[in-house]
Amino acid sequence: MGLYYEDFEVGQVYKTPSRTVTEADIVIFAGLSGDYNPLHVDETYAAATPFGKRVAHGLIGLSIVTGLSARTGLFDGTTLAMMEMNWKYVAPIFPGDTVHADMSVSSKRKTSKPGRGIIVRDIKLVNQEGKVVQEGTFTVLVKCKPE
Repeated sequence: MGLYYEDFEVGQVYKTPSRTVTEADIVIFAGLSGDYNPLHVDETYAAATPFGKRVAHGLIGLSIVTGLSARTGLFDGTTLAMMEMNWKYVAPIFPGDTVHADMSVSSKRKTSKPGRGIIVRDIKLVNQEGKVVQEGTFTVLVKCKPE
């Protein structure tokens, strides 16, 4: 079972497991989203861009953050809803990059309805070189401890 509202404290920091972004991730995401921009799927085209090689779709990073967050178990069975995301794409993610997320609780408050609280997390997606590639905030509605 995940953590309840009362278990979170402002300032708490969590690090997720890491994951390598693969060729398969990019191909599957292109098929799922329909985004076949040559920057993502055409090595020859991408070589002529300022990046010099293909770049993973930005939404792959955001999607991976949600999965890495889930792998922590912090929200298993206690999340009621994702309420808001504010997200920035800071640097490219390349095939072969290994990323993890650093998450910190930036605020929390109870709602007007009993048994619910809102947790805001600041999240940084970090590559194998320690560089932040994406960052933002997730606001989630979570259960309070049963009385």
